[in-house]
Amino acid sequence: MLRADGIHRVAVEDPGSLGARQHLRHCGLDTPPVPVDTDGVRVDELRATGAPAVLLTPAHQFPTGVVLGGERRRELMRWARAGGLIIEDDYDAEHRYDRPPVPALRSMLPEHVCYAGSVSKLLAPALRVGWMLAPPAYRDALVAAKRFTDLGNAALPQLVLAHLMESGELERHLRQVRRRHRRRRDAMIRAIRAHLPGAVAHGAAAGLHLTVTFDGDFADAGLARAALAQGVKTQPLSWHSQRPGRPGLVLGYAASTPTDIAEGIALIGEALRRLGP
Repeated sequence: MLRADGIHRVAVEDPGSLGARQHLRHCGLDTPPVPVDTDGVRVDELRATGAPAVLLTPAHQFPTGVVLGGERRRELMRWARAGGLIIEDDYDAEHRYDRPPVPALRSMLPEHVCYAGSVSKLLAPALRVGWMLAPPAYRDALVAAKRFTDLGNAALPQLVLAHLMESGELERHLRQVRRRHRRRRDAMIRAIRAHLPGAVAHGAAAGLHLTVTFDGDFADAGLARAALAQGVKTQPLSWHSQRPGRPGLVLGYAASTPTDIAEGIALIGEALRRLGP
């Protein structure tokens, strides 16, 4: 659909989701990296890429967890009004603990934003239910692309989701999982302080993961392999980066108990000490 519109490059955040980048490349699109700092994507660097489109996670940047700042949003809007297309991946904005909700970019500039989300992190990945709100210029092509890809999603899960939303059960479920995930996040933060004292945790205010970065010069993929050998699954931060950066790990906490989280971080600490960075 994008290639048919003459778009062959979609800029991506760096660091940013490895999986998203792989999907774009599978579709024949180049993915120039755009640096992310504490205010989110660097719009000046986005302009420098010359890419006509960008994939962003502005409400909770993956994997750093930063929120796109107000001035950056205004700068991004100016870039989009000049002809840019924003693909907004709102992948886990419902899971927030220490900050208010963040308005979607789509709400400010609908004619230049494709807004996408799913219930994978709210209910279950196996449901395979998601959505995209596309600018009017792309809607017919998007519907056709979906049709020729898989003829559409199953109707029953969509009807169940609609019932959960209309009845208020979805909101009640969200309040329950927020409390549970807050406890698990807090357990991970305590464990990081105890077992990874030199690490810096990022993105604690929302989401279902923390990213930790380390001082020193070592291969974070090696640390991830050593942790996996002890039964602890993590993702090296370098997987999600196209440019060199500090070593780090992406640590999910949604599917583990506080006890398992504490034990897992302790094992990562042991593996880090054995590496001796």
